[in-house]
Amino acid sequence: MSRRGSGAEGSGRFSVSRAALLVTALTAASTLLGLLRDVVIGAVYGAGPELDAYLVAQGLMSIVLGLVADAVSRSVTPRVAREAAAESGHCRGHRGFDVALTVTLVALGLAGVMVGLLAGPVTSLIAPGFSGEQADVAASLTRVMLLATVLVAGTDLLASLVQAHGRFAWSSLEGVPFNIIMIGAAALFGPQHGVVALAVGFVLGSGARLAMQLPPVRRIGIPLRARVNLRDPGFLEIARLVPPMLIGTAVVNVNTLVDRAVGSTLQEGAITALSYGWRLIHLPETLVITALLVPLYPALSAAASDRREVRGLVRQGMAVTVTVLTPLTVLLVLAARPVVDLAFGHGAFEAQAVTDTALAVAWYAPALIALGCRQIVVRASYAVGDAASPVVVAVLAMVLNVAGDLLLAPIMGIAGIAAATTASLVLAAVLNICLLHRRHRGVDLRGAAGLLSRALGLGLLALAAGYTVSTASWMPGNLMPAQPDAGASASAGVLGAVVIAAVVAAVYVLGLILLRAPERWVLARGVNLLRRGR
Repeated sequence: MSRRGSGAEGSGRFSVSRAALLVTALTAASTLLGLLRDVVIGAVYGAGPELDAYLVAQGLMSIVLGLVADAVSRSVTPRVAREAAAESGHCRGHRGFDVALTVTLVALGLAGVMVGLLAGPVTSLIAPGFSGEQADVAASLTRVMLLATVLVAGTDLLASLVQAHGRFAWSSLEGVPFNIIMIGAAALFGPQHGVVALAVGFVLGSGARLAMQLPPVRRIGIPLRARVNLRDPGFLEIARLVPPMLIGTAVVNVNTLVDRAVGSTLQEGAITALSYGWRLIHLPETLVITALLVPLYPALSAAASDRREVRGLVRQGMAVTVTVLTPLTVLLVLAARPVVDLAFGHGAFEAQAVTDTALAVAWYAPALIALGCRQIVVRASYAVGDAASPVVVAVLAMVLNVAGDLLLAPIMGIAGIAAATTASLVLAAVLNICLLHRRHRGVDLRGAAGLLSRALGLGLLALAAGYTVSTASWMPGNLMPAQPDAGASASAGVLGAVVIAAVVAAVYVLGLILLRAPERWVLARGVNLLRRGR
């Protein structure tokens, strides 16, 4: 996969395959540190009311205000990518981006002050199950973490700027200093200062993330200026994309807010279980989907006028996503408990917290493939200038998620909230694929249907084989998330998960070979790229 629209690999532009491999390798360091961060936080604080309060405060900052930065950063990519593709030599700057950056930082700074003043009633609204000291702690943490609003916005926008120029290394490593600071804050200051240490660490870590964006900006030679020319053509193009992207992002974030609001009415630690469960889903999502999207989105934007090129990029992106994530999804369903126990079952993170988190992972896992396909297709829609279709789909998915939370949580508890999220993401993926095909011929519908049908069939076959092995009398450890076995050691559970992983992978790969599936190239291409060192 290379960007034809701006020249092939030999002309100095980037290959999506090679860039994705680079981003995956670099992101792995940040992602693994992020996992270690969560392990340390879980061990220090456990799954209880204090950590629940921190997660709600973090969600208010990241979800309510961070969504603006995310929407603007995605809106600047098509314009900047085209300008960068047309450059022949030194970068002369991007006036539209400068205006977008200035306006966003000022607006979010003012919004942060306003939300800080109203932190008490706002946190009560998004966490109705909190009361007394827990509600006060959530409001206090919110005021501290709002200081990071402008830092997060600057990071997202500058990362989009350099990625549009085909530079991905620094933005892929931005999580490294952030996670190191968070680990230090939890381990060194958490026992004495409680979750306040996490809030302060979040602000300091956000500043470090922003600092990571400055070297590539300087190396490329991009001149940045504070501009407020709201009539600039580049800014107007960016601004037209922001509202639909903002709505689409807001709908996704509303789902998270509703999940946590409903979770606050369940047992203590429910929000932590849902959050930590989703983070284990986020691990492969970051390494595969996010790493692929970093170079794919600019490539799609540059090739927007060539529908054949767009279909090719979408087809190959979906092939990578589905082929890699299907066996991982099956593994997470079957071996959720030992995976959670290995990752978080330390210190104050007790057995019940492991059980609750494993239950969330098992019900979240099927959403992984849907999430990947949805993100690729939505980026393709944005690239061809259609921001409305993803918004309509997101609203429908939000309605399903909210209704599912309200209906299933009282019956199934944590599993019901996770199941509602999974169902909404599956619906969103299917509708987005259909709309991209119908409106823009941006996806090969027959090819996509074949890819997903093979994944479903082979996934179910691998699931059956893995479940058969997991229930065998000789199987070490207990893998079932809702059936904790006090007599099973953590090492036995991990050994059992390894056995299941081998069986699932063998069945899936063998199935691809026997079916002579077109997506067999994915693993071979990955091995080839690794051997070539590109």
